[in-house]
Parts: sequence; structure tokens; C-alpha cells
Amino acid sequence: MVCDDLIRVLEVQSPPEYALEWDNVGLLVGRRQKEVKKVMLAVDATADVCQMAIDKKVDMLITHHPMIFSKIKKVNDDTILGEKILSLIEAGIVCYAMHTNYDTKGGMAENAANILGLDNLEVLEETLNGEGIGKIGFLNTSVTLKELALLVKDKFGLENVLTYGKLDKKQYKIAICPGSGKSVIDGAIKKDVDCLITGDIGHHEGIDAVDMGLSIIDASHYGIEKIFMQYIYDYLKKCCPEVDIEIADVGVPFKMI
Repeated sequence: MVCDDLIRVLEVQSPPEYALEWDNVGLLVGRRQKEVKKVMLAVDATADVCQMAIDKKVDMLITHHPMIFSKIKKVNDDTILGEKILSLIEAGIVCYAMHTNYDTKGGMAENAANILGLDNLEVLEETLNGEGIGKIGFLNTSVTLKELALLVKDKFGLENVLTYGKLDKKQYKIAICPGSGKSVIDGAIKKDVDCLITGDIGHHEGIDAVDMGLSIIDASHYGIEKIFMQYIYDYLKKCCPEVDIEIADVGVPFKMI
């Protein structure tokens, strides 16, 4: 199938109009009429992922995070972004991003909440037509923050998580916002959430949240968002069985020593 046909399949699942205003989703590199027989899925179009796509001779790289976020004035090999764009073009690989449109309409947080076993889900922060960023739900029974942290590690296959709050404090009403969730802390507090599970929480956000009664589990930005790859893999296998699909799960991009 051609790239444009595959894009239409993806945009049924995650319509681009659901992306937030600041985002940059869609076809970022390549030709719409490119014949696509092999796809690679990744969270980020890192240099290693781009090289992996070239080595495996894929036709289309689909990422969660856009490789190009803001306007660029030049495309050359003076920058790592320019080098990546050139390498993909020279290899005939198209690059497509589905970011906050997948986070909202696509179901990133809903999928994460289901993996965690949360019930009675509602949107944490609505953005358009009842859809939005993050989900709130309830555990089957209250658990301590330590128990919840161990559950997150187990369900998402993580070596480490960070916790803010008292480890013995009971948690029942849970918000989950895969990726970077600093901006939803106030919303979680207003909705009387016990614990927010997210990533990219800094020192000040963490201690301030605890002072306001909210526990936080920081599972890293990649730690939960990696579920994007398996979800889109299953979706494309169902809708486009003729396309060969690779998953580039390169792991959390840091090590805790």
C-alpha cells in the first residue's frame, strides 16, 4: 500500500485534529505516494532508531514523538536533526508522528489505565469533544504508595520508578498521564486524586504536590509511553495485515547507577 493510504488508517484511530495546538503531528518527512511494505514503530526518532530503520530497510518510520517539533530554517548535516532528516530521505524512508492526537483520541492514557487495572475511567483534563489528556480511575482496593509503585514496575516492565509521598499512605483514586505530567498536577489535585502516575517530575513539582496531598509515581517519560508501539502494532496488524512491522523498543534512555 502507499504511504497516504496507511496514514488514512492511522488517522481513523488518531485524528490529527485532536492534537494540541503546539504539537506537530502527521507526515514529517517523505512522499505520500511512497510504497510501504515495511514499517518500524518507535517512541522517538533517535539517531540509533533512524539507523536501525535504514539497516532493516523499512519504508516508513512511525513515531510517537515528532522528530521535527518547531520550524527549521536549514536541512543539512551541521545538526543532528538535519543529519537524521537527510539520512531518512536518502534511504527513501518516510517519517510520520502521532503524538498528542494519540494521547487524547488515540487512547494512550486509557490503555495505560487498563494495563494497571483501573475502573470507572474519566478524562483528567478535557481538550476536545470529551477527549483529553490523562485518565482517572479507581483501584479494586486501596494500596500503599509502595505497593502501587511495585505494581507500576511490574505492569510496565520497569527497573525503577521514583515516588513522592509517604510510602505507607493509602492510594485508591489514581490519575495516569503517560509522558510528561507536570501540567496536570493541579487538575489531579482539584479532582481529589490520591496518586498521579506520570513522568518528568522535577524536585519542586514533586514536593509541592505532596504538600497539597497528592502522591506521585514518576515512571519516566518513556516508561509508560512505550506501550504506544505494541498498541499501534496490533492495530496495523489488524487493519493492514500485508504490511511487515518492526518494533524499536530501545528502552528507557538513562541508567540509574
